Amino acid sequence: MADVLGTELSEEKESETEQRKRQRRPWEDFNRSGKNRITPELPETLGFFDISAAKREQQESSADPSLTRFICAELTRGYFLEHNEAKYTERRERVYTCMRIPKELEKLMIFGFFLCADAFLYIFTLLPLRVLLALLRLLTLPCCGFSGSRLLQPAQVCDMLKGLILVLCFSMMHYVDYSMMYHLIRGQSVIKLYIIYNMLEVADRLFSSFGQDILDALYWTATEPKERKRDNIGVIPHFFMAVFYVFLHSILIMVQASTLNVAFNSHNKSLLTIMMSNNFVEIKGSVFKKFEKNNLFQMSNSDIKERFTSYVLLLIVCLRNMEQFSWNPDHLWMLCPDVLMVVMSEVAVDIIKHAFITKFNDITADVYSEYRASLAFDLVSSRQKNAYTDYSDSVARRMGFIPLPLAVLLIRVVMSSLKVQGALSYTCVLLFYLGMVTLKVLNSIVLLGKSCVYVKRANMEDKLFERPSTAPSSSAKSPSKADLRRCAKPSGESSIDPNPATPFTSPASSSSVTTQPSRRPDLFPSSTTIASPAAAASSSLITEPQSDVEPPIASSLKEEEPDEASETNQRAPKKDLLEIDRFTICGNRID
Repeated sequence: MADVLGTELSEEKESETEQRKRQRRPWEDFNRSGKNRITPELPETLGFFDISAAKREQQESSADPSLTRFICAELTRGYFLEHNEAKYTERRERVYTCMRIPKELEKLMIFGFFLCADAFLYIFTLLPLRVLLALLRLLTLPCCGFSGSRLLQPAQVCDMLKGLILVLCFSMMHYVDYSMMYHLIRGQSVIKLYIIYNMLEVADRLFSSFGQDILDALYWTATEPKERKRDNIGVIPHFFMAVFYVFLHSILIMVQASTLNVAFNSHNKSLLTIMMSNNFVEIKGSVFKKFEKNNLFQMSNSDIKERFTSYVLLLIVCLRNMEQFSWNPDHLWMLCPDVLMVVMSEVAVDIIKHAFITKFNDITADVYSEYRASLAFDLVSSRQKNAYTDYSDSVARRMGFIPLPLAVLLIRVVMSSLKVQGALSYTCVLLFYLGMVTLKVLNSIVLLGKSCVYVKRANMEDKLFERPSTAPSSSAKSPSKADLRRCAKPSGESSIDPNPATPFTSPASSSSVTTQPSRRPDLFPSSTTIASPAAAASSSLITEPQSDVEPPIASSLKEEEPDEASETNQRAPKKDLLEIDRFTICGNRID
């Protein structure tokens, strides 16, 4: 009994001492309990447990909490960036990407600028010579006789149409008074001119997006094989539509140049400042949108076109101002600060816009080398023997830069600003023309060499030797899937029509670019037969080198397979940069 009572008394004493300790330090039980979910044995530091800090915290837990200890902890606490190495490395790479954007973007811009200059110089240098060769063929045709089914080659027909459009629009522009338009615009208020300039930019984009379609429709209507069923309104209506478009677009660019000239000649330069600040508004409308590589490619092309057009407009403004001051060179130095302000604002806006777009959408700076290779591919493929488009038209489709209206306006301004009289003046004009031809040839050679390097560096050489496949036209439509299934045999073999509407061409050889392109047999029905369904399937799976042509219709054997992988192989990749050839600058939309 004595032992039992002794143990009970000792337990009561221990319980009393524990209650006294709890009353003195109530926070110790709170820390030991799981309510605050803190384990003092292993304190957490950015997701990791520091053993050395655990011992230090156990020693400090015995002391009373105070303001001094809290301040000391705030002043001496540390953190380790290497515990989140991936995130900080990604942030550093973003900074490096923004630092690389100006260099890579300017490489693309310079390359695109010379591409546009090459297409623009072609209008003044080689196009007149090609038109003269076509006229010479027409004049010598009765002597040589009719050797072929065509009077002229398709390229010569397109050159003749371009020359006629230039001559007609230039003669029509003589009835438009540039001086009256300048004084009419100068009499408007600054705010009204600012609104007019913005409306002109939107109208220029809309005209460019639809203008090349009008010209392509004219070229195809004039060169379409006559064996096919006619489903168009004729060459003459298309020709007048093209002349009307080029004339309206030339007037639009003239009004734009007159507005810029008024801004240059204003006393306080307020209009010029407002117009330049309009470029920075473009950053707000572009930076905070979601962009993919294809959308950024379209924006880059439109920026190249916009920069080249701005340079031509500045040249027109300088010519008009120098004419008014009797070609005094001192006045040119007065125009240089304003010209530099316009150019530097364009460059700064493009760099800032592309830097933040790539940052917000996690796009690397190497994408601009891919864009440059895609533009180089267009140039190289247009020099092939089986090319189906002129390079100036390819630039127009890719960038929205149509050189015909701008060339008409520049010829109009130069002819009104310069007076050619006497033999010496005509000699100077001839020497200037020969200099432009030399510059065009030199520019083309350098661009072709650089383009071959870019294409080889991007591993796109194999696509150059793939034969182009034509899209089914409305006059010779390809059979539908139901027709192909109906023609298929029950055993799984596909029956092929012995006279197909669009037989495949033979593989194109890498011949010289100076040779005359061979006649496309796929545009003219022939008795070519396909040997086997496997050959038809393999030929239908060949991809196209350029984007203006849709992929061919697959054979019925491939269409009856339910495998989705085969269908994706037959279908052209939608996100390929070579597939983007439509000028969709309005809203940066992608088809």
